Amino acid sequence: MMKVLIVSATDIEGGAGRAAYRLHQSLLESSINSIMLVQRKKTKDQSIYGPNNLLQKLIGILRPHLDNVPLKLYRKRSGSMFSILWLPFSSVAKKINLLNPDIVHIHWIGSGMLNLKDIAKIKAPIVWSMHDMWLFTGGCHYDDGCEGYKTACGNCKVLGSTKENDLSKKIFKRKEQIFPTIDNLTLVGLSKWLEKSSKESQLFKPNKIINLPNPININFFKPRDSIQARKQWGLPLDKQLILFGAMGATSDPRKGYRELSIALKKLDKIDCEFVIFGGEKLEKNQPFSFKTHFVGKIHSDINLVNLYSAVDVTIVPSLQENLSNLIMESLACATPVVGFDVGGNSDMIEHKKNGYLAKPYESDSLRLGIEWVLKSKNYNQLCQNSRDKVIREFESKTVSKKYIELYKDILK
Repeated sequence: MMKVLIVSATDIEGGAGRAAYRLHQSLLESSINSIMLVQRKKTKDQSIYGPNNLLQKLIGILRPHLDNVPLKLYRKRSGSMFSILWLPFSSVAKKINLLNPDIVHIHWIGSGMLNLKDIAKIKAPIVWSMHDMWLFTGGCHYDDGCEGYKTACGNCKVLGSTKENDLSKKIFKRKEQIFPTIDNLTLVGLSKWLEKSSKESQLFKPNKIINLPNPININFFKPRDSIQARKQWGLPLDKQLILFGAMGATSDPRKGYRELSIALKKLDKIDCEFVIFGGEKLEKNQPFSFKTHFVGKIHSDINLVNLYSAVDVTIVPSLQENLSNLIMESLACATPVVGFDVGGNSDMIEHKKNGYLAKPYESDSLRLGIEWVLKSKNYNQLCQNSRDKVIREFESKTVSKKYIELYKDILK
């Protein structure tokens, strides 16, 4: 039986960790011998290998902070994430080789999980799912639109640097030296946009790059009774509800809260209220007049499903986005989504069929999209189209079958 090892910084923390764990589960359901190796383990799943003792757990907590120490020199850096992966003394590559998998499937390994040089020590063929742009940039996870990765980085916008030979240039050169030494590397762009962007980088000219999405369990992520869901969350039964949520939803500029706030201020008179999850609570003087419900961080998927089922539309105003779990989950729960036509959003949102693709970065277009969904005469059809899209293209058995075919092709 084929043995697949999925490597991820976390199992169920963050979007990338949750996506990796879902693929792991779908492979197990397809009778593949799948195991996971993580730096921080939150589940009790015995098929996941994490820190074995208190010291290892402590190191796992400290490594992200230590990996970021060189960033202290760049005081003008933007809010976008930047990872270096320079820390020595990582035993991850050794653990991978001891587990002796047929395929190593790497996902998000930021937070100092391993040293870049250690990747070349992995003996098995590697599949690497790109959850963001980090793999082909000089360290940023999203480039804030600078496209420096096309010319080997430097003058990094995310670092707030005006120097050509800055940290981003050094990391890019390091990747140029290391990646060609990896014998069998296949890259997966989770969205068509990321597949295309990675092919534009200087780093991966000889490598195979394909597009395969994340899977989702449609038997779990499905619509629930809206009235009961609203009662659970203490939400009004007689209002239309707009949902917005993400990790750092109101503090990370890339999440588009500023653009959404402008859109909401101009929103036509609709009897609606606003729901935010995962973000920091706003000050009393919020920039729009709608009553807002803050439900905080959600640690349970069933609570998340009920929240999607409680609302009428989900807004994802990200300025850059790969293949958003939030969009996929909302659509699976038959809740239409409005977002900018950027990144991988168009892989999931079909304009005026299961949501609305607004013109990039234009708040007025975002406003029109929200109004269009909430006032739609065919709203129930929008909801049905939302779920149908996910069943057709992202259902876990369908997607895992494609990954299994990829693994088999590599092993041939």
